[in-house]
Amino acid sequence: MQTRTPAVLIYDARCSLCRGCMKWIELHAVGKDAFEFIPCQSEERRKRFPEMTDESCLKSFQLVLSHNQILAGEKALPEILNRLRGFRWLSYLFKTPVIRVFLYVIYRWVANNRYIISQTVKPLIEE
Repeated sequence: MQTRTPAVLIYDARCSLCRGCMKWIELHAVGKDAFEFIPCQSEERRKRFPEMTDESCLKSFQLVLSHNQILAGEKALPEILNRLRGFRWLSYLFKTPVIRVFLYVIYRWVANNRYIISQTVKPLIEE
């Protein structure tokens, strides 16, 4: 059985919606090593991925695959879904042209309004 290199998912740790998504992804991941999660604001992210600016990783989540291929926002969703139990079939759907357009619009709206959504749905609780 071939093992996959963990994908590094970089997210906004100050956003409770983003943190909740990371926990959900971790819960549904195929295997414990499907993902590695790193906050955008962390020094580890800055050291490991110096080419990634704070601005870019706060604009949308970043998925770093092997060979440092970086997929941002809605472009990363099919690869994330490929690494989740029971959701792989959606990755094919998200690759279709019509769905990609809608996905882009929806993702951008959520990403641009995530702090408002977070405070409405799930206020941040400091750890």
